[in-house]
Amino acid sequence: MNEALALELKDIVKKRRRKTIGPINLQIPQGYIVALVGTNGSGKSTILHMLTRSLIPDEGEIKWFGEKSAGDLPQEIRSKMAYVSENPVAEENYQTAEQAASFRAHWYPSWDQKKFERLMTHFEVPRNERLSRMSKGERRKFEVAAALATSPKLLILDELSSGLDPFVWKDMLEELQESMMGEDVTIIMATHIVEEVKRLADYIVLVHQGKVLGMVEKDLLYGSCYEAWVAGDLGEWKGRPELIRCDEDGPSMHKLIVRNEAFISELQQSKDLQVKRTRALELEEVLELWIQGYAPEYK
Repeated sequence: MNEALALELKDIVKKRRRKTIGPINLQIPQGYIVALVGTNGSGKSTILHMLTRSLIPDEGEIKWFGEKSAGDLPQEIRSKMAYVSENPVAEENYQTAEQAASFRAHWYPSWDQKKFERLMTHFEVPRNERLSRMSKGERRKFEVAAALATSPKLLILDELSSGLDPFVWKDMLEELQESMMGEDVTIIMATHIVEEVKRLADYIVLVHQGKVLGMVEKDLLYGSCYEAWVAGDLGEWKGRPELIRCDEDGPSMHKLIVRNEAFISELQQSKDLQVKRTRALELEEVLELWIQGYAPEYK
């Protein structure tokens, strides 16, 4: 990867009580939206905590914009980052939104008060309500407004949709997309909501049982796997490496999962087979196959 990197993780390991996260090796290019995708408990949030330095890795090295830090992040790096946690910090609970924003603004030279005011109005967040008295959705909207107001170079989001109704969630996605326009900002988002990935992500990092299974450009996954219903005797076709799965679906009818469209074309050209129907697998189905050990193949 020859592009400038926002983040680089080398052999990162974090040993938890129940499982070990890692070793993780990742290179995140600047200026893209990267989704960490996986089931609950897969290790996504732990990775984010290590990126924000609220957790220190037991092994390995992380670089932020080419700089590394053995201990706490220097203010020069921290001021370029904004983090929206799934569970907001309790220290601000007795502050109003305005008070909390005023405190945060001191730590961010690039704080944009006009943007903060606009987002607070747009999201209809109560300004003089204590954060602890806000609904989960209101608190979430404040956190996102405050994060975007810092004009970050690196925005880290942990389960963005948590606590949001569908209409507000859509607004959030639009604001994030707008924040990318003309800005050299990198967004790392941990999510298990596939629709967020479809709408926002440029790259997908699949996390499963504490391991990173790989990183791939999202659009390359579309059309990488197909389902086909085929009548006839498959015979030697069953030995082809492109064939992931073959299930009986009635007399002489087979339901196949295959890796690429070229294999479908070969089946269609066979005189001994009839391809009744085909469809490209949805993104979530491709990711599920990946978790099962069938890594995507693409050009």
